[in-house]
Amino acid sequence: MTQEIPQPLPRVAAFEQFAFGLFLHWGLYSQLGLGEWVQSDSRIPTEEYAKLISKFTARDFDAASIARLARESGMKYAVLTTRHHDGFSLYDTRGLSDFDAPHAPAGRDLVAEFADACRAEGLAPFFYHTTLDWRLNSATCSETEFREYLDHLNASVEVLCRHYGKIGGLWFDGNWSRKADWQEDRLYATIRKYQPEAIIVNNTGLSAQGVAGHPELDSVTFEQGLPSAPDRRGWPKYLAGEMCETLNFHWGVAQSDFNFKSPAEVIQHLCACRKTGANYLLNVGPSAEGAMPAYESAVLRKVGEWISRYGEILYRARPVAVRCQGRDFVLREGTRYYYFAHDLRRKGDTHVVIGGGANGPRSMDGFPARVQAMRWLDENEAGRFCQSEDGRLLTLDCTGHGYGNDLIVRVAELCTQP
Repeated sequence: MTQEIPQPLPRVAAFEQFAFGLFLHWGLYSQLGLGEWVQSDSRIPTEEYAKLISKFTARDFDAASIARLARESGMKYAVLTTRHHDGFSLYDTRGLSDFDAPHAPAGRDLVAEFADACRAEGLAPFFYHTTLDWRLNSATCSETEFREYLDHLNASVEVLCRHYGKIGGLWFDGNWSRKADWQEDRLYATIRKYQPEAIIVNNTGLSAQGVAGHPELDSVTFEQGLPSAPDRRGWPKYLAGEMCETLNFHWGVAQSDFNFKSPAEVIQHLCACRKTGANYLLNVGPSAEGAMPAYESAVLRKVGEWISRYGEILYRARPVAVRCQGRDFVLREGTRYYYFAHDLRRKGDTHVVIGGGANGPRSMDGFPARVQAMRWLDENEAGRFCQSEDGRLLTLDCTGHGYGNDLIVRVAELCTQP
């Protein structure tokens, strides 16, 4: 007997419709401009590293403008590193530590500003919180010290759950650093007590992409890797998927990293995520003072222009099990299907048009409905198609981008019989 696919909880179904989110890695490490692992990689002693707090001004951190940029870029949620592995907190830890932004020259609770700004722009605020803490030596300390550390971790997360209004979720990272009982039951129970509808994510890291964890988690993670389509049959709980990725090759700002993704790559990766129903969480590392870098901001805005052309399709439409050619795929909303065509050539005079992929017929097998009409959404242009007698084999005439246009991925709407 075929095993059934569980129904997603309402909060998980809502999370899947966010589609695209902004990740922000920012902290003391940003002062050095060598990425977020600089303390560990450069073996900076804890006492020496802690002196960076005297330079943390947050002078250019404008949560309102960051949230506005995220919304204009088509993002529905944002995740901020409230505390990273160095143990420095961007929020008021309320007596748990003085190693936080209110005790720095910034003198502000930056997480409060972030959460308020997100809600003002209609974004769901998510809080990243490390479970690995270099300052407290959580990876190699004794078992007794580790249990004391977990008390501290739980109290820290409780502060985030109680004092910042309704949040979209908590995003954890670091359990991979130590094989131990992390007391996840206790930690997640704390979250559910104060934020019952929060999405809970715990990153499984580069070596365990897509691996399910504790039963209370709501999503699997794909760090720096395109998600695969899950087979959820027989799962005890429906889990969402989320790919997190950097725009360059560091999570925190890296002043000598010139290897950045283009808007085209971001669009392709966003589509690859939605092909499997997963969200795409794209990271930017703000400057030492908290400013959003110019290049990254420009890329996000350009991607937002692309998303605006396709309305709510990327958010609401769901994957369809149809076998397509290459990277192409189909999403469905109601009786309308949407074909995402990759690698098309531009149309135009041979003196000005070069390269590209292949235009012409592209077939898909296993199409579940009878198509009545086809329309390319970018130019509101009718398209040609043919379908086998049983309807399973559908072939579209995939014409290229008109000269002056190149949408990277072109979308055709397929209207079907009710």
